[in-house]
Formats: sequence, structure tokens, C-alpha cells
Amino acid sequence: IAEVEIRISQNPDEMQIKIVDSGMGIPDEDKDHIFERFYTVNKAHSRKLGGAGLGLSLVRTILDKHGGAIQVESTLGEGSTFTLHLPR
Repeated sequence: IAEVEIRISQNPDEMQIKIVDSGMGIPDEDKDHIFERFYTVNKAHSRKLGGAGLGLSLVRTILDKHGGAIQVESTLGEGSTFTLHLPR
């Protein structure tokens, strides 16, 4: 079972929200695609759990509309960190 931690910080210019998990991680070749609509890293796993590959695409679209951004750092087998940047 993966653990998830949420960290929030801010400075005068922006708020940062970090979502850190200890899950399976994302392969390097998939990192450039995970924010695309309908893209799933593990298609069999997504089908089993009902994932459609829309979640991260929606997050990026919402952040773009608010002048923000999202980044991902991930190591296969160790987990991922998603950092959301929102202007203040």
C-alpha cells in the first residue's frame, strides 16, 4: 500500500502544493506523456481500477487556466512527487 503525503508552502509570489507518494513510480519514457488526455502508464492496471487517463490532464488544464504549472519527479519502484505551482 502506497502512502501519500501532502506538503503546502508559500512565498510572496506563489503557493506550492507537493503530493508525495511511495507508490510504484513512473518510468522515464512515460513522464513526458502523463499529462496528455487518455494517457495511462499501466493500461491493464488502469482498466482494472477504472482509470481513463484524464486526471492529470485535467489538473494541468486547471492550473494553466490559473497561471500555474505542475511538475513531476519520479523514480521507478520508489514513488513520485507532483509539485503544483499556483500564483498568489
